[in-house]
Amino acid sequence: MYPEDLKYTKEHEWIRVPGDSEGSIRIGITDFAQDALGDIVYVALPEVGEEVEANAACGELESTKSVNDVYAPVAGKVVARNEALDATPELVNQDPYQGGWLFELVPTTPADVDALLDAAAYEAGLTS
Repeated sequence: MYPEDLKYTKEHEWIRVPGDSEGSIRIGITDFAQDALGDIVYVALPEVGEEVEANAACGELESTKSVNDVYAPVAGKVVARNEALDATPELVNQDPYQGGWLFELVPTTPADVDALLDAAAYEAGLTS
């Protein structure tokens, strides 16, 4: 149910290491998270160049139900943000693993990505 090529956090973020990446990782929220949030109506993302700390809030997703923080899965420097979400925040609901990605960062310690959950461990955590 959850893409096997991604890493996950207990806070429902996913992490993809793009094949053409120059050390950056792409971050979004899982299908489980977008479903729980409901219709996303506004997205606030960290700015390019911003340094983020692991497990610290670095953005917000506002839905018709609530406002929720987005957490950085690892420490690093933001190198891109999904500007399409400014005009179409609903992409997070419609396509959470592709068009609805949130931002990219270069991890301070790349090995920290390996310590995140795989798909099986993430899914197991949802049922416990």
